[in-house]
Amino acid sequence: MRLSHLANIIGILITAIGLAMIVPLLSSFYYFDHNYKAFLIAIGITVGLGLSLHGMFRNHRFDFISHREGMAVVAIGWAAVGLAGALPFYLSGYFGSFTDAFFESVSGFTTTGSSILTDIEAMPKSILLWRSMIQWLGGMGIIVLSLAILPFLGVGGMQLYKAEVPSPVPDKLKPRLTETAMILWKVYILITLVLFVLLWAGGMTMFDAVCHTFTTMPTGGFSTWNTSVAHYDSVYFDMVIVVFMILAGINFSLHYQFLKGKTLAFWQDGECRFFLGMVLVFTALVTVDTWVTVYPRIGDAFRYSAFQVASIVTTTGFATADYELWPGLSQVILFACMFIGASAGSTGGGMKCIRLMLCIKYCYRELFALIHPRSVSQVKLAGKTVSDEVMNSVMGFLAIYIALFAVCSALLAGMGVDFVTALTAVASCIGNIGPGFGMVGPAENFALIPTAGKWLLIWCMLLGRLEIYTVVILLVPEFWRK
Repeated sequence: MRLSHLANIIGILITAIGLAMIVPLLSSFYYFDHNYKAFLIAIGITVGLGLSLHGMFRNHRFDFISHREGMAVVAIGWAAVGLAGALPFYLSGYFGSFTDAFFESVSGFTTTGSSILTDIEAMPKSILLWRSMIQWLGGMGIIVLSLAILPFLGVGGMQLYKAEVPSPVPDKLKPRLTETAMILWKVYILITLVLFVLLWAGGMTMFDAVCHTFTTMPTGGFSTWNTSVAHYDSVYFDMVIVVFMILAGINFSLHYQFLKGKTLAFWQDGECRFFLGMVLVFTALVTVDTWVTVYPRIGDAFRYSAFQVASIVTTTGFATADYELWPGLSQVILFACMFIGASAGSTGGGMKCIRLMLCIKYCYRELFALIHPRSVSQVKLAGKTVSDEVMNSVMGFLAIYIALFAVCSALLAGMGVDFVTALTAVASCIGNIGPGFGMVGPAENFALIPTAGKWLLIWCMLLGRLEIYTVVILLVPEFWRK
């Protein structure tokens, strides 16, 4: 493990975050919110520290980066950018402690959307813009963004890509990794621009349209209003955001294929069909369950059900209704959505649909083998046999995911948090959802979670964003040995 090499790369990442703060700094001057000092100091600290690290170790160049170093850079890099992003929050004085500022920052970069703010509308516009920006940057991954730069510094990128996007069947759109990263970002920016135009044209102010665009595309969920998207009470905004949450929850390589003229790209992908079918089925069930019991008109039941199902299953976390007031079946469905998540290769979190599909196929194969002991069957995906290596990785991931969920829930409950809140807070953070139930429901926030609990949930957010292995592996002693 070449620590000097890691420090060099981390320095570059911190510098990039510091430079990104120039945008909210300018907005602070524009809106006269008197928060410019916090951003000036934060920029000075992050850029100064980042350039110092890079300057100290810039001569430590290598032609490649090992698999272990790739995972270390990703895990440590996300923690580092979380710390850097917390500085404007803490220095602004609007956050009670550095723990709260760090929680908000990590929640933003991991696109979780959980917040400790009790009065969002009292925040300066520059702080709200920075909250939205860090979600947009985290959406496609600050590491993937840097892949367009690192090759010019003599740093190979394939190991970083594998650590950042550890889906079972990764898509590589171009032979060169830099080209792949640039394509993904171009698609991401294009869809972002389309959403912004639709929200602005629909009547949102330019500032709100920018912020909600920045938090919809990365499936982040931060809003500029205390009541989230419910503030607008608009069918138009609800439906536009639903469509783009779903688009953000689909593998971005499919968007690229569609834009290249493959009109059936979405339908031909098994995971995409599974994801869209699941959204439709869950929406139908929740609509029927809330019709009459909550909403007298079926149109309203469908509107709010579609929004909440799409918001939770894509791990965005926006809210237009207090779903804790809904019937038990609807709440169970939304709780299940917290675990399932979106598609691999999307900006969403959770276990990912492709893993659930493989798990279902694996379980069916085992049941089939009990009936036909002498049969030889293989798990297939898209007509191709899935290797034992991939299946072992998927089943191992699911087992570790559930085990960590159980352990972290028990730890949070041991800190005095009630049962429902502990379960859903951990499920929300490890799945990068945002709101949960109980003390952290859609009408509440994470402010009342104990300090130790917030640090535990910060770790859960990093676990979810980096899909477990990349973070957990750092705790294995053999990882650091030669």
